[in-house]
Amino acid sequence: MKTLSLKLDDEIFEEAEELTSKLKLARNRYINEAVSIYNLYNKRRLLKMQLMKESKLTNKDSMDVLHEFEKLMDED
Repeated sequence: MKTLSLKLDDEIFEEAEELTSKLKLARNRYINEAVSIYNLYNKRRLLKMQLMKESKLTNKDSMDVLHEFEKLMDED
C-alpha cells in the first residue's frame, strides 16, 4: 500500500466527511473506492475512444467491400 499526501477542495472534503460518517466508512476506504470507480470509468472511456478510432479506420474498407459485393450481385 502506498502513502500519499492529498489536497482536496474544502467543499469536496466536507462532503466526503459527511458521507463517510453516514456510511460508517473510514476516509481512507472511501477515497480508495472512489479512485477505483474513477479508474474503471476512465478505462472504459479510453476503450470507447480507441474503438471509435478503429471503427473509423475500418469504415472505408468495409464500404469498399460492400460495393464490390453489390457489383457481383448485379452481374448475376
